[in-house]
Amino acid sequence: MATATPRQRVKDNVGAVTALLTVVGYALVAATFGGWLPLFPEISESGVSLLGHAIAVVNTLAVICLCAGWYWIRNGEVDKHRAAMSAAFVLIILFLLMYLPKVGGGGQKAIADTVPDLVRYGYFAMLFVHIVLSVVTMPVVLYAFLLGMTHTPAELRNTPHAKVGRIAAGSWILSLVLGVVTYVILNHAYGYTFEPALLAVPL
Repeated sequence: MATATPRQRVKDNVGAVTALLTVVGYALVAATFGGWLPLFPEISESGVSLLGHAIAVVNTLAVICLCAGWYWIRNGEVDKHRAAMSAAFVLIILFLLMYLPKVGGGGQKAIADTVPDLVRYGYFAMLFVHIVLSVVTMPVVLYAFLLGMTHTPAELRNTPHAKVGRIAAGSWILSLVLGVVTYVILNHAYGYTFEPALLAVPL
């Protein structure tokens, strides 16, 4: 009796694998923000700024990949679509590899109190939408990606990949764009205050 390959196991259990990866992802982020994950090296404020700039570049590249992938699938170029979406997924993993240490080992920036109220309210509104979309999009993105990576184009026609993929890509693009806009407001257009990570604060 042939042993199922890892890809086949994922293919047969896309929903369960999506749920597992989502829970792990949420747990890592929650533990990082809560200061319960003492795995990260201490990062200075300048290091946090450098990581923030790198993250903005990565997110911008991810938006470009997602838009290209959307364009190509609408034009029937499946291989290019798959390559673009795979690149976008790799970029989001790279984002996490930079974002978690930035928050857990360095800290966060907050918009300064001296910034005009209208700008602050706009910033907080965009940041809120960005965060909510980041949270709710994770399982949708994972589900669409795992379907796409484990099924052939012919098989995907019998799955919800196209519908889920449209929702995932649209939400993901909006979240990333808002993230980049809030980055520009915080780092280049207006002032900010620095809040050290919980683990970086002396007891």
